[in-house]
Amino acid sequence: MVTGNGSPFLGRRAVWATLLIITLVGLAIVLAPVWIIQPFRPQSERDLALSYAMRRWSPLVTVSASVTSLILVVWLWRGARRWWRKAALVIIVLPLLASTWFARQNHFEWMFNPLANASYAKANDATFITEPDMVLAVETNGEAVAYPIRFMAYHHVVQDVVGGTPIVATY
Repeated sequence: MVTGNGSPFLGRRAVWATLLIITLVGLAIVLAPVWIIQPFRPQSERDLALSYAMRRWSPLVTVSASVTSLILVVWLWRGARRWWRKAALVIIVLPLLASTWFARQNHFEWMFNPLANASYAKANDATFITEPDMVLAVETNGEAVAYPIRFMAYHHVVQDVVGGTPIVATY
């Protein structure tokens, strides 16, 4: 059926395109911070600011995107005559719903979880440390400890008591 404004297929195509764009924006605002702040990769101050801004806005953006997408999916569903179009709608909206859930999780904590049960060795017994290995050294009240950088690079945080003082060492 053709109206004076053009083909109804053009309108449906525009809604499909809008649905795809909304889904991509919802995924990008959640996945980009994970990509920007990844272990073993240098980050700039600007990268961190962008990542945290996206992290702060992602819950609102993803809820808005999900609500809008669900409205579009319901509208498209009624006109979808073929099963594969309905399947495509589900496949498009599921990742957006997943990112809406993920936006409410603290993925930075998942990526940089502290070492749960750190075990320590005396310097003479630490055969896993070689001469060129870099360490993060702490000395308090006459007690000294060293945390190998290659172990700290993954966990980024270790809780310890050095010289009777509780500390959190981070890298």
